[in-house]
Amino acid sequence: MVVIFENKHRTSVMGTGQAPYLDKLATKGASMTHSYGVTHPSQPNYLALFSGSTQGVTGNGCPLHFRKANNLGHQLRKSGRSFIGYAESLPKTGFRGCSSGRYERKHNPWVNFGTLPASTNRPFSDFPHDYRKLPTVSFVSPNMCNDMHDCSIRTGDRWMKKHFDRYARWAPRHNSLLIVTFDENAGGTVKSIPTIIVGANVRPGVYGERLNHYDMLRTIEDMYGLPALGRAASASPLKTIWKNSPIPRGRR
Repeated sequence: MVVIFENKHRTSVMGTGQAPYLDKLATKGASMTHSYGVTHPSQPNYLALFSGSTQGVTGNGCPLHFRKANNLGHQLRKSGRSFIGYAESLPKTGFRGCSSGRYERKHNPWVNFGTLPASTNRPFSDFPHDYRKLPTVSFVSPNMCNDMHDCSIRTGDRWMKKHFDRYARWAPRHNSLLIVTFDENAGGTVKSIPTIIVGANVRPGVYGERLNHYDMLRTIEDMYGLPALGRAASASPLKTIWKNSPIPRGRR
């Protein structure tokens, strides 16, 4: 489970009192102090995390369509596993419009790839309450308010607690992982972003291991024995946070 928030320095979120739930969550898992986006603005960061490439995109323009480009969702499905992307405020399954209310396509990378069927692009309201029904890997994109883009850090923190606290407690006992990260910092790539990883085989602590979106993608791909996509091929999977080696496989 990968949940992606928006445009914040780590030092603006963690330990400030503005995100008490994320602070608490960080004590339950790996809190990464040197995690970074790869570019600016938002959209190419999402593409990098999902496909190992910015796909030549340098802005937030819409629509985009990559007819044959490979991506994590396609890799998983081709290997007999499953993927679903859940976008909050998406008006219906398979919606391809650029915006609807507080939904923005620029924060929904999976909709841009022709190698994925419309059924993998679902509203967050479809998120299962029975976590055993989750796909192998899922991405969650909150809407423009709850991702901290248009609303406060505290608003996003409350949303996170409401929707994922139960899953965060479930994950360690069911070979599952919750990855909470941000697309970029508040306007660039120099300062670190908050990234927290909670769940099975994670040793709680504060870690200085450096990572970016390509490293995170490579970590997920390695969990399932998938070939590394694009720049993930030269990236390094996370090594220091695990209780045991190799990296466990399960629901992410």
